[in-house]
Amino acid sequence: MGFFAFLLLGLIAGAIAKLILPGRQGGGWIITLVLGVVGALLGGFIGSALFGADMNEFFSLESWLLAIGGALIVLVVYGAITGRKSRA
Repeated sequence: MGFFAFLLLGLIAGAIAKLILPGRQGGGWIITLVLGVVGALLGGFIGSALFGADMNEFFSLESWLLAIGGALIVLVVYGAITGRKSRA
């Protein structure tokens, strides 16, 4: 998979992850892109380590599921780190 295809996969995976998670997540499309790309990397790493999966094909369902799953994990961690603190 080429560099731009991977960026596109990360952007779409990050946007889908934001749609799946309930609540309101901060950040614009740049944060979505970064979280999606990091999530795609994490999903690819976990998928290859546990299942022997390969993320070389852009139109592979396996690539998309791993990227979205990784983006969900990264988005949950990002939300926990940047969680809103209530003021008293």
